[in-house]
Amino acid sequence: MRFHFPLYSSSSFSLFSDFTFISSLPLIFSSSHFSPFISMAPAFEPLSPPHQEAEPQTATPHHADTVNNFGNDGQVVSKSKVTVVGSGNWGSVAAKLIASNTLKLNSFHDEVRMWVFEETLQTGEKLTDVINKTNENAKYLPGIKLGKNVIADPDLDNAVKDANMLVFVTPHQFMEGICKRLVGKVRGDVEAISLIKGMEVKMEGPCMISNLISEQLGINCSVLMGANIANEIAVEKFSEATVGYRDNREIAEQWVKLFSTPYFMVTPVQDVEGVELCGTLKNVVAIAAGFVDGLEMGNNTKAAIMRIGLREMRAFSKLLFSSVRDSTFFESCGVADVITTCLGGRNRKVAEAFARNGGKRSFDDLEAEMLQGQKLQGVSTAREVYEVLSHRGWLELFPLFATVHEICVGRLPPSAIVEYSEKKPRLSLLEDPACYQ
Repeated sequence: MRFHFPLYSSSSFSLFSDFTFISSLPLIFSSSHFSPFISMAPAFEPLSPPHQEAEPQTATPHHADTVNNFGNDGQVVSKSKVTVVGSGNWGSVAAKLIASNTLKLNSFHDEVRMWVFEETLQTGEKLTDVINKTNENAKYLPGIKLGKNVIADPDLDNAVKDANMLVFVTPHQFMEGICKRLVGKVRGDVEAISLIKGMEVKMEGPCMISNLISEQLGINCSVLMGANIANEIAVEKFSEATVGYRDNREIAEQWVKLFSTPYFMVTPVQDVEGVELCGTLKNVVAIAAGFVDGLEMGNNTKAAIMRIGLREMRAFSKLLFSSVRDSTFFESCGVADVITTCLGGRNRKVAEAFARNGGKRSFDDLEAEMLQGQKLQGVSTAREVYEVLSHRGWLELFPLFATVHEICVGRLPPSAIVEYSEKKPRLSLLEDPACYQ
């Protein structure tokens, strides 16, 4: 077995050098989070407990039209209202997490709006009607109760009109159109967070989804990424995630409070681009891992693919944004997300089927057959990454990313993922930073 791409040595060039493990990170035994687990708390981002606010004495919901509430000290507490823009598999799980917390925390309205792209089910019923009647997303998350305070709304304008916290979680290829629809429709004090794993490529270069939201709507946008297979979180199996924020630590703490549960631990990191690119690029690595599985190449090969993929993720991210932190790749959004997506994500699953069919069935056909309306991100992200690499002359620097795209479009067979190529990475491109600025 020979690799289509070179296995970089740590001495090749500094950008691709091996990570240095931060040995000083303490282990904290977190029985209050989830007793069977030991969690690693990052030494550089301490955070107060997520549920430090006073809880109501009963489980009776607060009135949704209440604007303010009185805290224990008699002071008026402003209440934030949350809307989830998106209602697929991950969007429904996000709504479930959020809804469980808005009932407990005095600073949030109980009601959580969830914008639903309206569909007619095989029963003839509208998806929004079914969600509101049964408290379940029968198409994308069947069998899971979302919380009675989750209200499905097919009208995007109505869903966001009173919200001052927007959670975006849709396929990334739809976001530009959604943002255009929302221009002038959102409040000026809105804070946003993106759970979307992808990017837009324009003539002037790549645009991260968080930047697209910020630029189109004039609002601040954080990101949440991590090793988060939605169906496992839906049944409350322990998981972690990373919130990437820019400057305002208080906003990051609000998002941590909104998402954190005993089974879902959230850590803030001041690195939006690094967190978001990890969540975006790992889907390309998962496609490669799926090819390996489909060709039954074994765990050694798959481990090599994951290692090389993580290295290319780091190098690509730091080429695009010099502010990206190495430590971000040790968070849930980094190495953990690569592992879980390459083992069990939908991108890996469909890529495996693609390879088993010798590349003779298109990803579009396989997606329609296997995902029941869910969308792949890895194939479109691989194309977008390839466009960036091609435009900037970086193709030979990122042979794994380039090879994944070429297999996806049929220029190479799936077996090319581990075939040796005479092409060598043009490392000299990176010796002078001015070459790629």
